[in-house]
Amino acid sequence: MPQSKSAAPAKAKSTSGPAYKRVLLKISGEGFSHEGGFGIEADEIEKIAKQCVEVCKSGVELAIVVGGGNFIRGATFAEDGHIKRATADYMGMLATVINALALQETMEKFGQPTRVLSAISVYNVCEPFIRRRAIRHLEKGRAVILAAGTGNPFFTTDTCAALRATELEADVVLKATKVDGIYDSDPKKNPAAKLYHTVSYEEVHQKQLRVMDLTAITLCMERKIPVVVFNLKTEGNIARVLRGEDVGTRILPSNDGQLAETAFAQPMTPAAPAKSPKPRK
Repeated sequence: MPQSKSAAPAKAKSTSGPAYKRVLLKISGEGFSHEGGFGIEADEIEKIAKQCVEVCKSGVELAIVVGGGNFIRGATFAEDGHIKRATADYMGMLATVINALALQETMEKFGQPTRVLSAISVYNVCEPFIRRRAIRHLEKGRAVILAAGTGNPFFTTDTCAALRATELEADVVLKATKVDGIYDSDPKKNPAAKLYHTVSYEEVHQKQLRVMDLTAITLCMERKIPVVVFNLKTEGNIARVLRGEDVGTRILPSNDGQLAETAFAQPMTPAAPAKSPKPRK
């Protein structure tokens, strides 16, 4: 059963069926290539497609927001060259359309009907994003890939994921990354970095945990949409998250997040040895 919108879900236990009915999956552009690669690599996109098809076959309604960082990052490109940020961001939107079309074709190759809806007009290759149309596709059992971000420059695809999750009334945002979840420091630079199993939205702000941009996290916090951050490169992780298994990091409101973080992320301290009774005089 889907989690209630009025309160954040408790730490889910593994069940035979999915823990959510409708999910928003955010896949970064880097997920379509190997570490440090460029563009789309066939074996990587097939792995993603197979996992997405598995999700759809389980009865979950799946909407996917794709990034375009495997081709271009608007903010970085604008800083390094002479192209204005707005133009660079539009170029990034076109990159997400390329990724969306590639994922659509691959998923349909594996038998899953899929539609691409774009926030900018590319009517020869995909439909425009219309909220009611997107919901109808989901209700019909089709996967929906949302391309071109919000259609506006200066907004990231993470913000798009939070916005679309709100519009489509998704039960959870699944943030697929290259790492196992949220750490208290960069695990590539600090081998002793600690993985959080659960953390609150407020802690993400206070500790500046870099997982999503501030706008995206704030929108999820205001709408009480839980976020699960996990490693996309581990095969089968999407299905594990949907079954409620302890995969990655969950971001929840503070009333649940702080309790859960204490229980799961903090190392357990050994109990103090019992004091022996003082001898009677």
